[in-house]
Amino acid sequence: MTPAADIPLKEPRVSVAAGDAEQLERAMIDASTRVPVLMFYASAIVWLLVWTLLAGFVSFKLHSPDWLSNFSFLTWGRLQPVQMNVMIYGWASMAAMGTAIWLMARLCRTTLRHPLLIVAGAGFWNIGVLIGIVGILIGDSTGYQWLEFPPYAALILFVAYALIISWAVLMFRFRRGEQIYITQWYLLGAFLWFPWLYAAAQLMLFVIPVQGVMQAAVGWWYANNLLFLWFGAIGLGTAYYMIPKVIGRPVYSYHLATIGFWTYALFSSWTGMQRLVDGPFPAWMITASISATILTIIPVATVGLNHHMTMQGYFPVMRYSPTLRFTVFGAMAYTVFSLVGVAISLRSMARYVHFTEATTAYSDLGLYAFFTMIMFGSMYYIIPRLVGREWRYATLIKLHFWASAYGIGLMSLMLLVGGIVQGVSQDNASLPFNESTQGVLPYLRGRTLSILLLTASHFIFAFHFGLMLFGLGRTATVPTFLNPVEAEGEEAHL
Repeated sequence: MTPAADIPLKEPRVSVAAGDAEQLERAMIDASTRVPVLMFYASAIVWLLVWTLLAGFVSFKLHSPDWLSNFSFLTWGRLQPVQMNVMIYGWASMAAMGTAIWLMARLCRTTLRHPLLIVAGAGFWNIGVLIGIVGILIGDSTGYQWLEFPPYAALILFVAYALIISWAVLMFRFRRGEQIYITQWYLLGAFLWFPWLYAAAQLMLFVIPVQGVMQAAVGWWYANNLLFLWFGAIGLGTAYYMIPKVIGRPVYSYHLATIGFWTYALFSSWTGMQRLVDGPFPAWMITASISATILTIIPVATVGLNHHMTMQGYFPVMRYSPTLRFTVFGAMAYTVFSLVGVAISLRSMARYVHFTEATTAYSDLGLYAFFTMIMFGSMYYIIPRLVGREWRYATLIKLHFWASAYGIGLMSLMLLVGGIVQGVSQDNASLPFNESTQGVLPYLRGRTLSILLLTASHFIFAFHFGLMLFGLGRTATVPTFLNPVEAEGEEAHL
């Protein structure tokens, strides 16, 4: 195995003249994206902290429902959709758009034109999320999962998205060079898929509403495709950029990347109906979605193999690079998330886990273990290039990683095991329904403990980001290493 000391932790060397020109180009690109990307990141982190507090409150109310139940806006039925929408549209979407804008600018090798328009779009997006939250709290929720924002808030989000992404697509139009990178495939796909998903769902549910059980079909189609075609596409695209960039070697196979992208786009878009197993729907709809979910193993296998072969011989770098540590964790979680999705979509398994906490675990694996961890990794790479300083404390980064990893690991385990226990109890017709709810309570309490770990990790990250934002980062010419390279002998790196 290649010694870690020999692994390039900086970008590959180029000639002096070319290096100066390249560094100047990157500096100009970073300067053009600095204000909008930092605004997206700052807003995303604020929403992340809000989500953290709400998630803890909601989790506690699952096993202590009478707490503060005299206030209508503090009931579980209103706070739960609020915390999920804060996670989806506040933290996750804003972090995704900030990262995507920077990546698109770097890969297109062009500066961001009219960045203040994107800043305005980010402002409108924040306003839309805030109005949507207030709408849910006052009882104006639509009742559709992940679409609970009232239509007037959804309209603001749609306008804001048009302002934001139109300029990102323009960067691709004015790109330098003809080569299109793997990351750009996923980003462009996500840019086009999100407005299609959001507009189609809004039209079919609120403008020209479909009737009866088809409303549930549209709702689950939207939720599942949002997870795959919006967050999943940006997460995978970011991983395809960060892993080769940090270790300084190209992606193992562009052929595998091509297969992975097109099978991902094809099969993921058919999923959603598997969440309606045994519902009053045509059998072919459910079967088609189950089949598509099973076939997503193809992109999972190709992407996982591509990442593994790219990293082969370079895994020791994870000990030093925060970006690589978070990104590889997220990429591995993508495989786990997909396999869990396949398992719970099977009719034989759905019989037990349908309507249980196992489905919540599946969403958490996708939104946090996979997507959020990759976003953390991208932020650790991008923010120093925007503010001109390095992260100040390696210890805080390690605390952030381990608290996040153990937190989401414990949460997923508690919900998966608790969901199976709950499902087996519900399947036993001789047991009263109340016993199935009582049996899952210990696992829900375990989930609350996991949120304490996530709370610590998020506030640590927010504090560290604040230091960077206010120019209190570390002045250095090398990245922040999690462990000093010179402190260990070469034999320890084998």
